[in-house]
Amino acid sequence: MKLPLKSLLLIIGGAATVYALVLLLSGDTATGARLSVLWSPAGALAAALCMLNYLLRGQRWRLWMAHYGRPLPPLQGLRLYLAGYTFTPTPGNVGEAARGLLLRQPLGAADSLAIFGAERVADLLALLLLTLPGLWWLAQLPGAAAWQLQLVAVLATVGLFVLILLFKFRQVLFTRLPWLHAAWRCLATRPWTWLGLTLVAWAAQGLATWLVCRELGLTIDPLLATGFYALAMVGGALSLLPAGLGGTEALLTGLLVLQGSALATAVAITVLVRLLTLWLAVAIGALALLYSAAVSRDISLR
Repeated sequence: MKLPLKSLLLIIGGAATVYALVLLLSGDTATGARLSVLWSPAGALAAALCMLNYLLRGQRWRLWMAHYGRPLPPLQGLRLYLAGYTFTPTPGNVGEAARGLLLRQPLGAADSLAIFGAERVADLLALLLLTLPGLWWLAQLPGAAAWQLQLVAVLATVGLFVLILLFKFRQVLFTRLPWLHAAWRCLATRPWTWLGLTLVAWAAQGLATWLVCRELGLTIDPLLATGFYALAMVGGALSLLPAGLGGTEALLTGLLVLQGSALATAVAITVLVRLLTLWLAVAIGALALLYSAAVSRDISLR
């Protein structure tokens, strides 16, 4: 496996450092102190919930790899899946499609892209379902309900229209985009299994968001915290920026402020949530990638 690991890790480390500094400087002097939540029991539990997300989605990836005739042992499959998180800070997270290329006998690029497409569709569907508590809460806000309902109605109408068009002309799309057809076949493989895994995975990170909010003194319902996190993730994904950077943070901070949080507290919560739900995954992925490279090199020397 020939990957520019040193350069890649330097870029990721630099990006993470700049990201953390920008977010910290956007708050007050107490924001840094609030990061100590990471070392509290609540922070440890939130981190465990985030890792549950990775484990469940890794199991889903193994399910689809088996669909392509590449059944993987649990530990090996998890290691390769986690290694893919190294490439999460890429536009549209498309770098994660490289997971299938990390095998000793790499999965074809088209098949890797198909599994990546299935992952993104599954994630988007689960997150859209989890946004419902947040959307309902927004619709109840006094004095702002009118434009919010109009916005939700417009987005729902556009989304429904797009889905209808995609379904109606799916054969044309499948002909022009073979990887999309392959992704569709992935999604047709044990749909209730992957949907259940995906929903629980993202709900776990929603609960991690709630734990961080509670630890920083913000009273919020777990379902609403999950809805806010899902809304921020969907908004960040629509921005097509690497890992939703910027859009996700702005949305989550804004929603927390609307809910009654002080700006400094909302920024601190956002920093902690993104450290736990994004940069923890990237760090674990980098370690898994380094280990995978070492294993591959060891095998090649035998």
